[in-house]
Amino acid sequence: MSTAAPAVSPAHGVSPARVLVVGGGGRENALAWALNRSHGVKQVWVSPGNGGTQELEGCMQLAIAESDHDGLLAACRQHSVDLVVVGPEAPLAAGLADKLRAAGFPVFGPGADGAQLEASKQWAKALMVEAGVPTAGYWKANSRDEALAALEAQGKPLVVKADGLAAGKGVTVAESIEEARSAIEEIFEGRFGAGASLVLEERTHGPEVSVFALTDGERMVLLPPAQDHKRIGEGDTGPNTGGMGAYAPAPLLDAAGLEQVRQLVLEPTLAALNSRGIRYQGVIYAGLMLTENGPSVIEFNCRFGDPECETLMPLLGPELAAVLLACANGTLHQAPELSIAPQCSACVIAAAQGYPGEIRKGDVIHSELQPSGDLQLFHAGTQRQPDGRCLTSGGRVLAVVAQADTFDNAFERAYTGLAQVTYEGMTFRRDIGHQVRSR
Repeated sequence: MSTAAPAVSPAHGVSPARVLVVGGGGRENALAWALNRSHGVKQVWVSPGNGGTQELEGCMQLAIAESDHDGLLAACRQHSVDLVVVGPEAPLAAGLADKLRAAGFPVFGPGADGAQLEASKQWAKALMVEAGVPTAGYWKANSRDEALAALEAQGKPLVVKADGLAAGKGVTVAESIEEARSAIEEIFEGRFGAGASLVLEERTHGPEVSVFALTDGERMVLLPPAQDHKRIGEGDTGPNTGGMGAYAPAPLLDAAGLEQVRQLVLEPTLAALNSRGIRYQGVIYAGLMLTENGPSVIEFNCRFGDPECETLMPLLGPELAAVLLACANGTLHQAPELSIAPQCSACVIAAAQGYPGEIRKGDVIHSELQPSGDLQLFHAGTQRQPDGRCLTSGGRVLAVVAQADTFDNAFERAYTGLAQVTYEGMTFRRDIGHQVRSR
């Protein structure tokens, strides 16, 4: 590891000069783009990246899978990396941050112990109860019979959640007891991996909102709240997806509401983690339902949401890299204040035909979109060919993001940008942000 000191600017605090972003989706494309714009950053590497990160100014791509922890450690040493930002949940749950920290590299992302917030629904619910965090009543079950008995005892539809990581697909909000029963059967048939276990939850009602806290384990910085659109179809119909679009700041939570979430949810969660000897350094993503009794945690995630990340990054100022490094080093009190643009940000996802089921791949992407200060194109499921062509390679293909003074103008700009991109089978929703649009 290099002994060279990180870049220091009196106005901007300590900034990393060399940053590695781990992951290959739209979230990582947005993170790399935002970090490259940060004060003091000279070079960003993305591993494994995608067809967009390959072309991103100031970025280089490494052909190392997020699961190859030894390969990523070797890359950190080779490139004298000052900060590692881990995008996806799977490498965090598998202990990537622990391995890199043990070798002396600052990492923005929790260790495997803290990643249990997302990796185990049972563990997270127990922590919430311990911390007094508002969340729906629940029953845990480690066998099919135990789960069915709990369902029958309640005699009403419940939310069924696979215990482990299921890439956002392991949750069923059952409308009937029969649907809940089917979801239980599916989990114990092994759809989400061996060693199945689950959580059954009371259904709660209200709008959903995503809140992100950047933390060094003691202190935190809150980002503007965001709202995403999970379902594939317009009018919020059809199956759930990883997210078809988002907007921020979601007016569902004003400054007072955000402060309430800090006090009721985030600070008690951080305190409960600390009481278990877990130093959590990264982002805590609280998925909330705003019930008539106040905010209630649906689930925690140990990484940025996607597409919320693509929506938020253009709003964040050039202090971002210094703030993430301070989180990684446990020195958030010494970091510069993170500036946040007072704009509306709108994100629309273009997906592949068939998503979220069996998808078509390998179609050529044609784009005439020219990114600007208030218009971004982030790649997700894309692959660059040796001849320069960019092909579709995943369910969610691209994110078009725009900022403006109003949500109407931001979404108009995003959809105008999206119209300049084409590929066979392109699928997107035309009503993203319907909650905040008047046209």
